[in-house]
Amino acid sequence: MSSPLVFDRVLYRRRLARAVAGDYPDFLLARAAEDLEERLAAVLRRFGRAVDLGTALPVADAALRAKAETLWRMAEAGLAPANLVGDLENLPLAAESIDLAASLLALHTVNDLPGTLIQIRRALRPDGLFIGCLLGGRTLQELREALLAAEAETTGGVSPRVAPFADLRDMGSLLQRAGFALPVVDSELVTVRYRDMFGLLRDLRAMGWTNALADRRRTGLRRETLLRAAAIYAERFADPDGRLRASFEMVWVSGWAPHESQQKPLRPGSAKARLADALGVPEIGTGEKPGQQGER
Repeated sequence: MSSPLVFDRVLYRRRLARAVAGDYPDFLLARAAEDLEERLAAVLRRFGRAVDLGTALPVADAALRAKAETLWRMAEAGLAPANLVGDLENLPLAAESIDLAASLLALHTVNDLPGTLIQIRRALRPDGLFIGCLLGGRTLQELREALLAAEAETTGGVSPRVAPFADLRDMGSLLQRAGFALPVVDSELVTVRYRDMFGLLRDLRAMGWTNALADRRRTGLRRETLLRAAAIYAERFADPDGRLRASFEMVWVSGWAPHESQQKPLRPGSAKARLADALGVPEIGTGEKPGQQGER
């Protein structure tokens, strides 16, 4: 089965090329690069070949070079500094050709995230590491609410204006389905404050993150709708000093290509010590036989 067409990828990559050629606001990428450096510092080994997959700017280079012998950068926009230009949905990587893969704030724009994760897993050599940061479901929740409310008021209907971002609860199972061992998922909600909604919209445009949904309405928002959205945003999401909050949920995912040296979970019932003994408390039975499931 083919994946649903959520994004117009041709349009997205065209806008991304325009963004990286201009004055790209890198505050979120810089935050992700700092986090990547900390996370990789906890990995007590070096890698052979690392690849940066689709990060818009070369902000991850220092962190990756500190951990790998060689580094490639794959860009999705031709004007970005990179070793090669490719598509995150069709990676130009041979099987078992890399040891470390990283991607910052790019994977949330693909239509087939499970397929891309499978490709990354296949490109990793055994015991290779993938670590990525993508936007999660709480991203731009304030803007989404304001635009929907304003459009409903001014036009009597609504259309998709903000992308459906990844759900944190699904990411662990996606990593497992792609074949990664020892998957880890966590997230952080980053709040950026603006003087008004239009400052946020300018930053989104400068990052190439304007509406690229495949089923978007082809006509722009009416002036009346935009002004009403700005008013709703200010009414609902202003701090006491009048500045407006914009949420960006940064979801971090990581997993390893399986290798025999990695830790494996114990078989149920194979423990040699009781939890009750370790905690120093009496054991209380449930009354169930082994293999039974209780009800709640």
